[in-house]
Amino acid sequence: MGGNILQHVLMLVIWFTCFVLTICEFQETKLMRSRKLFGERTIYVDASSHSRFTTIQAAIDSVPTNNNDWVLISIKAGIYNERVVIPPDKPFIHMNGEGMGRTSVVWGAHEYMLNTSTFASMADNIVVSGITFVNSYNYPPNKNKNPVKPAVAAMISGDKSAYYKCSFLGYQDTLLDDQGRHYFKRCKIEGSIDFIFGSGQSIYEQCVISVNGGVVSPDSISYIAANARSSENDSSGFVFKRCNVTGAGTAYLGRAWKAYSRVIYSNSFLSDNVIPQGWDAWDFVGQENQLTFAEYGCNGSGSDKSYRVKWEKNLSPMEFLAFTSNAYIDTDGWIQKLPLNVLD
Repeated sequence: MGGNILQHVLMLVIWFTCFVLTICEFQETKLMRSRKLFGERTIYVDASSHSRFTTIQAAIDSVPTNNNDWVLISIKAGIYNERVVIPPDKPFIHMNGEGMGRTSVVWGAHEYMLNTSTFASMADNIVVSGITFVNSYNYPPNKNKNPVKPAVAAMISGDKSAYYKCSFLGYQDTLLDDQGRHYFKRCKIEGSIDFIFGSGQSIYEQCVISVNGGVVSPDSISYIAANARSSENDSSGFVFKRCNVTGAGTAYLGRAWKAYSRVIYSNSFLSDNVIPQGWDAWDFVGQENQLTFAEYGCNGSGSDKSYRVKWEKNLSPMEFLAFTSNAYIDTDGWIQKLPLNVLD
């Protein structure tokens, strides 16, 4: 009898402890968000000279080295003809524009990807919202006569980075999703040749994936994603979740840049731009068993899998869930700790 009472008391103590910890965690999250949303330093950028900074780069340069408090860089609508770089020692920056197509960063360098991208983010803990990044070397494709070259609009190399309502416009190699865990929400990525590529571990949710190869030539063949996962233990992968694949010309969903490439489309709309075979092994013909190219719950005329390559992976619902859950890129709660709610 005494043992039962003791057991009940112990259970009550455990329950009460968990309850208190939950309340404390909730309050801590509220305080953290309050500090970030209302206590962060704000720097204003206006190309028309109505503020201290007329360039985005100058504003970034003003952020202290090894900064550990969120800094908001508020960028007024306009076209900023500059190359913008967030170096590795300047984390916790939130760049906020006035909307896609209204606040634009435009640059036209090409070929040497590591130092020519219109935008390069190499720091951890970065948020960017409401900005368009353009590499104008081959863009827009119907008005540009330059020879086709790799021309990167954005290179994302830092960990724990989120992009909300941004657009990335180019032709070949538009978005270098280089390395780290990244979350793209309600963005637009446009291009033709491997225009989302790299070794990142990323989820693209409710994004528009726009093929523009057909603008140059109706017979052109485009490639959307080229993931560079290099080993069985490499966590890299591109997950397209509830996205809209559309545009001009035909395109493969992805091709293998490295031997263990991983690209997944889940519950997305695939237009008739998608080539019936779906996928290309590229230089890894004969090693297709190492590739993870998969689709689940997609719709649209391009989602017909009747003529897909035979080696497309058939993942189980639980396996798809492991990749489409935010836990794939966020096991430590970094998305919830951002100064902007990107999950709406």
